[in-house]
Amino acid sequence: MTLTSEQSLIIIAAVALGTVVTRFLPFVLFPDNKKTPRYVLYLGEVLPFAAIGLLIVYCLKNVSAVAAPYGIPEALAIGSIVILHLVKNSTLLSIGGGTAIYMALIQFVFV
Repeated sequence: MTLTSEQSLIIIAAVALGTVVTRFLPFVLFPDNKKTPRYVLYLGEVLPFAAIGLLIVYCLKNVSAVAAPYGIPEALAIGSIVILHLVKNSTLLSIGGGTAIYMALIQFVFV
């Protein structure tokens, strides 16, 4: 499907407007001279954990415990992430190390 120039410009304008609105709306709704509402503070505390939970569920949704490799690479990678985080307390190292271990396992060990 090929878009006309006008359609392309309308799409670009809509995306630009959406970006500008989402960037400036928090400053309009919650100015510096007003106290931040309690529900926004609450969401700021709980949403990061909810997002991590959703990512874990998404990453493990297709893992089969009844077919080879039985989720072993995923379990080893998750274990390495936990150990790396407990030992080094570095989120970036934990994520990067766990990803590297998982990729090595599925590329070289569980072929």
